[in-house]
Amino acid sequence: MSRASAWPASKATVHWKRSGSLISYILLTLGLGIMVFPFLWMISTSFKTLDDIYSLSLTPSRFTWENYATMFRETPFPTWMLNSLYIAVIATASVCIFDSITGYILAKFSFWGKQVIFVLILSTLMVPTEMLIIPWYLVSSSFNGMDTYWGILFPGLISGFGIFLMKQFMESLPSELLDAARIDGMGEWGIFLRIAVPLVKPALATLCILTFLGSWNSFIWPLIITQSEEMFTIPVGMAFFSSEAKDSSNWVQIMTGATLSVLPLIILFLCFQKQIIRGIATTGLK
Repeated sequence: MSRASAWPASKATVHWKRSGSLISYILLTLGLGIMVFPFLWMISTSFKTLDDIYSLSLTPSRFTWENYATMFRETPFPTWMLNSLYIAVIATASVCIFDSITGYILAKFSFWGKQVIFVLILSTLMVPTEMLIIPWYLVSSSFNGMDTYWGILFPGLISGFGIFLMKQFMESLPSELLDAARIDGMGEWGIFLRIAVPLVKPALATLCILTFLGSWNSFIWPLIITQSEEMFTIPVGMAFFSSEAKDSSNWVQIMTGATLSVLPLIILFLCFQKQIIRGIATTGLK
């Protein structure tokens, strides 16, 4: 093929690639708009007055902070937020501690029945949460956990998924490195805390974030175990608002409360987005 005939073909290829990229960007932009619009409308509505509550405009006709002042002054929303924060922090800390220790033991120690234990742990991931509610309820009522922080917390203090995740990452650690630390006289706790944990920080950060999100958004179990408004978490409290939404003022409170409830999650993602991406992309050590 001559150079003259190859040149138009290469130009056509470049043209089609550019056209394909442009179409892809247009479709992604449309998808982004469809996904983001309800979120932006929720934030905008939290600053609207009652007259604009049903307007689809993203710009309030009269900007007001009164909705937020009402939420903190006339509703138990601050208590609900503190309850959710307390439960999420405790659950996250517990999962990271116990799951990382269990994953390390299953990955780096040999003992009878290890594979059986690991399979039993994985089998818990196949059981739907709805099937566990009755056993959880019986255990909670037996230990006076009704309408208490302990009752809300205990099902999420350890996670089968977290054990699986940490075991897979712990297995990627070089056993020779751990053996060298043992030869130097370092104890097992020192090896775990000073060598193993720093090397699996991406996985640990990912587990922390996923656990915090799951605990913060948990609804079914806190709804069943709590009885008083003072023990409600944010999802349960927002459902209470929705059930009482008989006029426009309640819908303003719902949008304001929903906006406040997602702020900690947004801050969490902004602070740890690098760790999230690194934890998902990392599959082992080079």
